[in-house]
Amino acid sequence: MEPLSRPVPTSSLAERARAWIEWFGVGRLIAASIATVVVCGGAFWLLRMPPPPTEASLPMATTTSLPMPPPTGPPVAPTVMVHVAGSVLEPGVYELLPGARVRDAVVAAGGPTESADWNAVNLAALAVDGTRIYVPAVGELVPPELAVIAGSDPDTPSGPVDVNRATMEQLVELPGVGPATATAIIAEREGNGPFVSVDDLDRVPGIGPAKLATLRDLVTT
Repeated sequence: MEPLSRPVPTSSLAERARAWIEWFGVGRLIAASIATVVVCGGAFWLLRMPPPPTEASLPMATTTSLPMPPPTGPPVAPTVMVHVAGSVLEPGVYELLPGARVRDAVVAAGGPTESADWNAVNLAALAVDGTRIYVPAVGELVPPELAVIAGSDPDTPSGPVDVNRATMEQLVELPGVGPATATAIIAEREGNGPFVSVDDLDRVPGIGPAKLATLRDLVTT
């Protein structure tokens, strides 16, 4: 029995393709090609990824914080106005910086005259706003009303300050005691009773051992 063999086509591939086109028709072939392109394009348009929403194209808000305004610092204390009289070269009313001393007031008034008695005035005393600083001459009899205010507030006691009776103005004259500490002293004695001894000042916030040692000889109860 002879082996089977593949039959050989009677015509070439080009001839068969030409015959198929003639049978199918050129018009139908072009129409089918266009339909295929349209179907593929429609499928691509339906299956493509949707465009991002409009919000995605807007700029993103940043979290950069606004610059903080520079610190303004503590309020500036008012100046001190004093009347300098007596044995000075230019008596008058002078404006001094906060914390000025009697010596600064005398210098502002042109300095002392040759006859000024320095021992009659406390040059280291604080210049108190609204007072008169009188510098007497050597051997001058100073009237009592002038001697009281020679470089000090007439309402300020000459001895130690009584922390149970002292006003805010008297307390801030003490070294190391500012308005905040003076307010705390008054609030403590009014809220928890008077101070029995100077050591009781350690009840006040802001007064530690060092400040208490500084105040010990300057205050009383």
